[in-house]
Amino acid sequence: MSVKSIFRFVFLRRNKLEKNIKNIVGFYPIDVFLFEKALIHKSAVYDHSSTYTESNERLEFLGDAILGAVVAEYLFKKYPLKDEGFLTKMRSKIVSRHSLNELAKKIGLDKIVIARLDKKSKTDSIYGNAFEALIGAIYLDKGNKACKKFILKRIIYPYISLEKLENEETNFKSRIIEWAQKEKRELTFEIVSESGEGRNKFFEACVKLDGEEIARGKEKSKKKAEQIAANQFCQKFKLLDE
Repeated sequence: MSVKSIFRFVFLRRNKLEKNIKNIVGFYPIDVFLFEKALIHKSAVYDHSSTYTESNERLEFLGDAILGAVVAEYLFKKYPLKDEGFLTKMRSKIVSRHSLNELAKKIGLDKIVIARLDKKSKTDSIYGNAFEALIGAIYLDKGNKACKKFILKRIIYPYISLEKLENEETNFKSRIIEWAQKEKRELTFEIVSESGEGRNKFFEACVKLDGEEIARGKEKSKKKAEQIAANQFCQKFKLLDE
């Protein structure tokens, strides 16, 4: 291949990538190849015939932290009278692996992810991971303000129904009980304290794994307190990513 042909190939590749990114994020990137990196699954790097040298895992790490912070702030302002337990549950639903996978597909990210897996082994988590990496790329390329704007105006406002999420009950307790049985671990719930009286009475529950306390939750009913503790457990063991 001649030098001229190589330059033409690189130009066309860059031009196509820029248009794809523009359609998804709403602007042309400054560093288009930073966004390309956000699309590269590790399988494409490990492929011996590939020219890619770095996957999107570092960008995914960054994007995960930024997304969590933006969603937390959004919920904090949206629900000024709700407690920490409610806010935690809502955030978990929004940033769960299943939710991110679906969001990635809705914005068309699944069509441009770079991976070297056959159809049988390809998992949806690739798309959710790329979604987080994309957020990391936006942050590095355009800064915090543009990144927050993307998350709110192009993701949360058009695709996240808070009313639906409020009414969607996730049984975290059942999830961790099922996980413990599968892993052959001993899981126990305990009500460790009660405080207040009447309508202001609160229960604090803890969940233990093999006798070791893992998480706690506090609410106005024993059942809800256990659910909050179980939710914290799920987050620590990344069970919500499944």
